[in-house]
Amino acid sequence: MRDISAKSITSRSATAEATLRVSPGTISTIRRKKVPKGDPFPVARVAAIQAAKNTSHMIPYCHPLPIDFVDCRFALAGNTIVVAVDVKATYKTGVEMEALAAASAAALTLYDMLKMIDDSMEITAIRLLNKKGGKSDFQVHRSTKRSAGVLIVSDSVSARKSRDESGKLIKDVLTKEGIKVRIVKTVPDDREQIQASLIRFADREHVDLVVTTGGTGLGPRDSTPEATAGILDRGADGIAEVLRSYGQTRTPFSMLSRGKSGLRGKTLIINLPGSPKAVRDSLSALFPALHHAFTMIEGGGHRKRKR
Repeated sequence: MRDISAKSITSRSATAEATLRVSPGTISTIRRKKVPKGDPFPVARVAAIQAAKNTSHMIPYCHPLPIDFVDCRFALAGNTIVVAVDVKATYKTGVEMEALAAASAAALTLYDMLKMIDDSMEITAIRLLNKKGGKSDFQVHRSTKRSAGVLIVSDSVSARKSRDESGKLIKDVLTKEGIKVRIVKTVPDDREQIQASLIRFADREHVDLVVTTGGTGLGPRDSTPEATAGILDRGADGIAEVLRSYGQTRTPFSMLSRGKSGLRGKTLIINLPGSPKAVRDSLSALFPALHHAFTMIEGGGHRKRKR
C-alpha cells in the first residue's frame, strides 16, 4: 500500500459509468414495472453506495476513505442501461476506484435482477469519466530559474557542537523541486545576525526564496520570528498558518511554533522549525503551491483549474 501520510487533505470527486446491454423487451419490462424481482434500480443504487464505501475491502491496495457522498443514476435507451455514479470525499487520496467499484456493483446488481428474463445481457463497458482533486488538479508553473537561500539558526550548530540535518534536508527538497540553492549559512540564535543574513539574502543576493530553520519555538533564545517580522515588507500569514495546521495533525507540538512568512521586496521568506521531522512535514505542505507563489509575486494571475 502506498504511503499517503504526507499528503494534504483536499476535496476529491470522481464519476464512473457502466453500460449494460439488454434486449429491447427487457427495457419495456422495466418501464412497465413488471420485473419479477421488483424494481431493480433502488436495489442497484444501494449496491453502488455499499460498494463505494467498501472498495478498500475488495481492492487490496485501496485506502479506506471517509466517503462524503454517492449518487447513482440510470439512463435507459433502446437496448442499453447506462449507470452513472458520482463519489465525493475530502481526504488524502482520490475516489476514482470507489466510483468504478460502485458503477460495477450497480451493473452486476441489475444483471442479477434481470437475468431471469434476459439471458442475452452483457456488461459492455465500465469506465472512469472524470476525476478531480489533489495536487495534480492545480496547474503550477515550475520555473528552472528560481534560486534560494537556506538559513540555519542554531546555537549548537553554529558552535559546531551538533551537526545540521534540517538545512541539508531543505536543500535536498528544494533542489528536487527545481529551485537552485545558491547560499547556505548558519547563525546562532541572535536576532541581529538573523536579520543581517535575511537582508543580505534578499537585498544583495536577490534570491527568490529564503527558508530558515530553527529558533521558532518558545525557548528563551528563540528569536527567528521576531527577527523575520522586523525586516518584512508584507506578511504572508497564510503560509505559516498552513504549516502549523498541517503539522498539528501529525504532532501536538506544532501549535508551539511561532514561525513567520512574508516578502522582503520580491524575496519570499519562510520560517520552518528546527527539527528534521517538522521540516520534512512543512516542506510537504509547501509544495506545489509554493511554485505558484513565485508567479503571483511577479504579477502573474491565477491559472484555471483542470476540468
